[in-house]
Amino acid sequence: MNSAKASSSQRFQPGETAQTKVWKGKFGREYTDRNVLGSAELDSLWLKNYGVSRSEISGLFLCNIDKRASILEVGCNIGNQLLMLQSLGYTNLTGIEIQSYALNIAKPRVSNVALYQGSALALPFESNSFDLVFTAGVLIHIAAPDLPQALNEIHRCAKQYIWGTEYFSSEPASVFYHGRGELLWKMDYAKLYLSRFPDLNLVREERLKYLQTENIDSIFLLRKRETYGA
Repeated sequence: MNSAKASSSQRFQPGETAQTKVWKGKFGREYTDRNVLGSAELDSLWLKNYGVSRSEISGLFLCNIDKRASILEVGCNIGNQLLMLQSLGYTNLTGIEIQSYALNIAKPRVSNVALYQGSALALPFESNSFDLVFTAGVLIHIAAPDLPQALNEIHRCAKQYIWGTEYFSSEPASVFYHGRGELLWKMDYAKLYLSRFPDLNLVREERLKYLQTENIDSIFLLRKRETYGA
C-alpha cells in the first residue's frame, strides 16, 4: 500500500462549486451506479469505443513505469482504473474521490489500495508524494475557473509523471452531458499542462477517435524535466 503521507498543510480550502454539488448528489450517484466495471468489462468498453483495450493502451504508456511506483488516481470513483492497474501488476496505488457514495462502493472492490475522500482542488498529500498522478475523465468535469487549481495540485503532488485520459478538442468546447450544461468540457488538456508548467515534457500522446461518433479522446503522459532530466 502507498506509504505517502497526507499533508497537514492548509494551503487551500476549496469551497463548494456548482459541479461538486452535482457530483455529490443524485446525479453523481446515478453516474456511479451505471459505471461499475471490472477490468474485463472496461477492456470490452474500450474495444467497442476505440477498437483497442484499456489494458493495451495503459501498457503502452506505462511500459517504463516500475510496477512498484507510487501512483495516485485523482477522481477514482469506484476504482475501475485502479483495478485495471492492479491487473497490470501495479501494487502501490492510492485513490482520491469527492463522492462518499462512490468511495463506499470502492472500498470492498479494491484491496490493498489507500482511498481518501477529497477534492482535486486541494489534494491532501505532501508535494512530490507520488511517482505518477493521473486522471481518467475527470478534468473534463472541472469548470474553467477551477481548472488551474486542479492542475496545480496534480503537478504539485507528482514527483515524476502526470498521465491523463480526457476528451480532446483543439479549442475549448462546452458539451451537454446527460441533458445538463456546465458539467463537461473538451479541450487540449496536454497542451494546457505544457503551457502552464515549463518543467513538463510530453513523453507520449495518442488521440483515439470513437468508432461510432466524432468524439476524440487524448491520452497523454508528461514527465517533469527539471528534476529528472530531458
